[in-house]
Amino acid sequence: MQLATLRRKFTALQPIFTERSRRLWAATEARAIGYGGIAQVARATGLAESTIQRGLRDLRARAALPSTRNRLAGGGRKPATVTQPTLARDLDALVEPTAPGDPDSPLRWTSQSVRTLAVALEGLGHHVSHTVVADVLHALGYSLQGNVKTREGRQHPDRDAQFRYIADAVRRWQRRGQPTISVDTKKKELVGDFKNGGRVWRRKGEPNRVRVHDFVIRDPGHGKAIPYGVYDLRRDEGWVSVGIDHDTASFAVHAIRRWWRVMGRPAYRRATSLLITADAGGSNGARLRLWKWELQRLANRTGLTITVCHFPPGTSKWNKIEHRLFSHIAMNWRGTPLEALATIVSLIGSTHSRSGLRVRSELDRGRYPSGVTVTDTQMATIRLKPHRFHGEWNYTIHPTITRRERVLIS
Repeated sequence: MQLATLRRKFTALQPIFTERSRRLWAATEARAIGYGGIAQVARATGLAESTIQRGLRDLRARAALPSTRNRLAGGGRKPATVTQPTLARDLDALVEPTAPGDPDSPLRWTSQSVRTLAVALEGLGHHVSHTVVADVLHALGYSLQGNVKTREGRQHPDRDAQFRYIADAVRRWQRRGQPTISVDTKKKELVGDFKNGGRVWRRKGEPNRVRVHDFVIRDPGHGKAIPYGVYDLRRDEGWVSVGIDHDTASFAVHAIRRWWRVMGRPAYRRATSLLITADAGGSNGARLRLWKWELQRLANRTGLTITVCHFPPGTSKWNKIEHRLFSHIAMNWRGTPLEALATIVSLIGSTHSRSGLRVRSELDRGRYPSGVTVTDTQMATIRLKPHRFHGEWNYTIHPTITRRERVLIS
C-alpha cells in the first residue's frame, strides 16, 4: 500500500521536478519512512539508491543554493572541451584550412557538416556527438554562412567616373524634358508547368503541382521566353517585349521601337533626342556592331538623336532597370508557374509598385536570327560620334535621312 502511495505521489510531481528537487523529495520520503525507506522509495520511483543517499546528505548539510541553480558551482558533467583539451584546437584545424583551399586538409573536398566533422574527430581520438561539434564551432566564432556576391572582377580605373558621367547625362536630358530610358534583358524563363521560386498563399496541403525536371518543352507555345525591358527613368514606367526566338540586338532595338510608339512618343511629343543607359554586354553590348546598326535604323525612323551610355563591364547590377522594374516583376510572379506565354505577358503587365510603377507588356513573335554580320561598309554609313570621355562607352547616333524621307519610310 505504501509503495502505491509513493508511486502516485512521484507520478503527480514528476513533471515539475528538477534534478535537485526530485532527489530531495525522495530523501525526505525515505527519512519519513525510517528503516528500509531508501529501498522502498527506490522501488516506487525507479531512482537509484545512491541518488536518494545523496539527497539525504544534502538535507543533512542544508546547503542553500540560489533559486537560479540546481547544482553547486562546478557540479555536473564537464564540457567536452575540458575533458578533451585538444578538441577545440583539432576542430579549428579541420575547418579553417578549407577556407583558403588547402589541398592537404582531410575535409577539403567533402561537405563540412557537423556529422562529418564529428566522424573526422573520432579519427583523431575524440569522442563527441554532432551537437557538441556545433556548440564548439559557435564558441570558436564559426557560423553557417552562404556565399556573398561581392567580387566584380577587375575594376576599371574610370568605373566611378563613368557612373558620374551617366548620372550627369540623365540629369541634363531630364532638365530639357527629353526621354531617358534604362534597357536590359531579364533572365530567360522556361514556359510550362515548371517550379517558380517564391511562395504564395494557398489552402493547406494544396500546393501547385509542377514538373520535377526543368527540361525545355519543345511543343508550340512553350520553349523559352526572353523578356527585354525598357524603363522610363523619369516617368517610372516600363515596357517589356517577350520574345520567343533569339536575344539579339535586332530584338532589343525592336523592343525600344515598340516602347517609343506605344508609350514614349505620346509622353514626349516634342522630343528630339533619346538617352539610353545600358549594360556593356549582351544584346545591347558596347562593342556590338549590330546594336549600333539597328540604333541607326531606329534614329532614321523616329528622327531622334540617340545617345547611349554604357555601364562599365561587371557593373550591370547598377543599371536602374534591375531594381526598379525587373525586381518588381519577379516579386509579382513569385510562386506562380509560367505555364504559357500569355501567362507571362499578363503577369508582367499587372506588375506595379507603391511608388506608382506602371508596366505594359507585349508578346513579340518576330524572328531574330543569330550570327548576323554587319560589314565595314554598313558601319561606315552610321553617323556615330564618340564622346570625348570613353567614346567606346558613350556615343551619339544622328539620323541620316530627312524628315520627308522618314515619312515615306513609315
